[in-house]
Amino acid sequence: MDRDFGLTDDQRDVVAAVRTWVGERAGPASSGYEEKHEFPRDLFRQIGEMGLAGIPYEERFGGGAQSFLTYLMVMEEMATGFLSLAVTLSVHHLASFGVHQFGSEDLKQRYLPRLFSAEWLGAYALSEASSGSDAASLRTRADRSEAGFRLTGSKRFITHGGEAELYLVMARTGEEGPKGISAFAVERGWDGFEFGKLEEKMAWWASPMRELIFEGCKVPSENLIGDEGQGFTIALAALDAGRLGIAACSVGLAQAAFDAAVTFARERKQFGRAVIEFQGLQFMLADMATQIEAARRLYREAARVRDAGETYTIDASMSKLFASDIAMRVTTDAVQVHGGYGYMREYPVERYMREAKALQIVEGTNQVQRMVIGRHLATG
Repeated sequence: MDRDFGLTDDQRDVVAAVRTWVGERAGPASSGYEEKHEFPRDLFRQIGEMGLAGIPYEERFGGGAQSFLTYLMVMEEMATGFLSLAVTLSVHHLASFGVHQFGSEDLKQRYLPRLFSAEWLGAYALSEASSGSDAASLRTRADRSEAGFRLTGSKRFITHGGEAELYLVMARTGEEGPKGISAFAVERGWDGFEFGKLEEKMAWWASPMRELIFEGCKVPSENLIGDEGQGFTIALAALDAGRLGIAACSVGLAQAAFDAAVTFARERKQFGRAVIEFQGLQFMLADMATQIEAARRLYREAARVRDAGETYTIDASMSKLFASDIAMRVTTDAVQVHGGYGYMREYPVERYMREAKALQIVEGTNQVQRMVIGRHLATG
């Protein structure tokens, strides 16, 4: 199938270049980084060299001034070869988005060129041990001091923790609830900012995750992003974009699993025939192909809504919900197509299946997405 249907020539060129790079560089290197539990810093720098670390942002800061749809298609292509790297780009953009959309001109000048060149890696710090889905109940505090703010508390399950140079941190500066939360740009290496141990995860081993620990970390006043009390609004705006990123990653991973399943089914022979000739397996593959294409069109249409300047919160939730559920279903079926071989680490589909599970959890669990959609339906 032509996965590039309906795109401009420029978009086709970008997608083709990334597809080639993933096939030649990122994809072949992925298993090595995963096995070593090593962040692919060199591949991330190459993303910057190709101009992909700041695709949808202003050129004056080193961005690519491309559409959000183009950015998402780049992530889809990366996810077909190396999901952890695609997730890296998605999380990097969560931090970049906060600074670009809400930061002062000084913060933009100071941080965005470094982020968009991939000299620096960004991270997004909202979740805490006791506030995952209920993010508005976070406890980390940012108290006023003579020099600005003092951060005290911790953040849990932070992708790029310890690896990133810049952290978009949400902390409480006022009353309980969402109106008392503010956002800050915090640099690695500042006094009072430490990291916990590397989390041991089911998958995404090349994507480091650590706890952030703040013990009176001094944050200058100018590193407040937006207005005091605007942090939760910033966090949710970033998550809308992030959910479309996870949808694109989900489609890319599902496509990789599907491609592997088709290749195996054509080569594997039983009862004197390639197993792809059996109708039961053909039906399974037909469902997989249909589900992937539906998820792809859903996230791309949502991206077009965003690029048109329209509200896209529900579109983002639907895209993330559907695409990540499809990724879980397709990767599971890909293992089934492989039979016993699918359970062996010799074949990539066992990794794909483990990787897919997290896509249903990050950027708001799929239960939360159903809540967002359901509330919209209830209120009209």
